[in-house]
Amino acid sequence: QLHLVESGGGMVQPGGSLRLSCTASGVALGHYTMGWFRQAPGKEREGVACINSRGSSTDYADSVKGRFTISRDDAKNTVYLQMNNLKPEDTAVYFCTSAHWYGSNWLDNPDGMDSWGKGTLVTVSS
Repeated sequence: QLHLVESGGGMVQPGGSLRLSCTASGVALGHYTMGWFRQAPGKEREGVACINSRGSSTDYADSVKGRFTISRDDAKNTVYLQMNNLKPEDTAVYFCTSAHWYGSNWLDNPDGMDSWGKGTLVTVSS
């Protein structure tokens, strides 16, 4: 089981950018699909982005397409989420997660994940 630690959250003005990092320990990332979920106050956890184990396929929530980019560096055992043109509605706690499977419904299945980080808070406000 992976131990996942997120970093890079903070406060940013609308239109700004942040890059989240998720570093894994315990097991090499290379066999896992990795992704990000987020949860805003009073809302359900939402899938944001995922990348398959080979890094050859990605998927994004419609709300972040064209603004967020997920990537992975298995040599560093790290996954990144580059977030550009941030909006107030992006404010949430962002969680890194992993799974042994990948599919078109990956972002809709938080219960199917193997490991979760503790999250990092992103606040978009002027």
